[in-house]
Amino acid sequence: MAMPAVHALRAAHPTARMLLAGPWATLLAEQGLADVLVTYPRSWGGRLRGADAVRRFGPALAVLLPNTLEAAVAAWYWGARRRVGFSAGARGLFLTDEVAAPERPRPHQIDEYLLLAERVGATAVTREPRLAPPLESSERRRHVRRLLADAGASPEAGRLRVGVHLGAAFGPAKVWPTPRIAEFCRVVAGDGDTAVLLGPAAEDEAATAIQREAPATSIVGRDRPDLLTAVLAEMDVLVSGDTGVAHLAAALGTPVVTLFGPTDPARSAPRGRVQVARHPVPCSPCFYRACPIDHPCLRGIEPRQVRDHARHLAGAAA
Repeated sequence: MAMPAVHALRAAHPTARMLLAGPWATLLAEQGLADVLVTYPRSWGGRLRGADAVRRFGPALAVLLPNTLEAAVAAWYWGARRRVGFSAGARGLFLTDEVAAPERPRPHQIDEYLLLAERVGATAVTREPRLAPPLESSERRRHVRRLLADAGASPEAGRLRVGVHLGAAFGPAKVWPTPRIAEFCRVVAGDGDTAVLLGPAAEDEAATAIQREAPATSIVGRDRPDLLTAVLAEMDVLVSGDTGVAHLAAALGTPVVTLFGPTDPARSAPRGRVQVARHPVPCSPCFYRACPIDHPCLRGIEPRQVRDHARHLAGAAA
């Protein structure tokens, strides 16, 4: 969701050297957006090393997309002469340019980030994230095709490969319940298509449980971060909760069905060839990381509805 703001900044400052720092910065390699990419790991030791790397870069201007005190303190530590971010609590002490936070209802996160770019004279070039997928001939794409073939998901004429992403860093409230995923995989197989389970190694137990109940292939734990863009580019359509992976797939041009429950699609739905699936209930959006009741918002999303969305998007993309 930061990509339109980054594109705007690049267009406004075409001769400047640009550094992008964040947990997933390396996904932006070979996109022609930045001169330097710095990964900010989640561990404190890694973050301190990342902060030192940015400090050595010597930024004149820092545009802070994360709305946290840590981001503002980091920019001050970097030595950036101008530090631009939204007003929030004590972070104003470390900013040179405080931008008033949007009033409720808040805009989509993409448009909110663009407000920060506008503060430094950058106007939107696009409001839809776009990233170039790895080339068909690249080693990453060839490696992923071998992985899929070994898992039994080689491409076949007239047969869709439907990626199903498991898990969410936000918490279990964003995850479609396992029985629903298994039911969805049975529906996909009944149509003659292939469900491919995706996700980090932490989701291996969930993938095994789904495969006991339904026909599905799995590369869970093998679609590591450096292969993720290639994996998503190989899918005909992706089914995912409200996660960064859904946004990445949409930006790469892969059609996406995004399941929303505890969060608000008006704030964070991917943009592109995307269909949002919801089951409205009075308590949604609640923004809880774990549902305290029976997860009615996501449990109520019907697998056949998701299948219909997926086939429609894949047909439109063909």
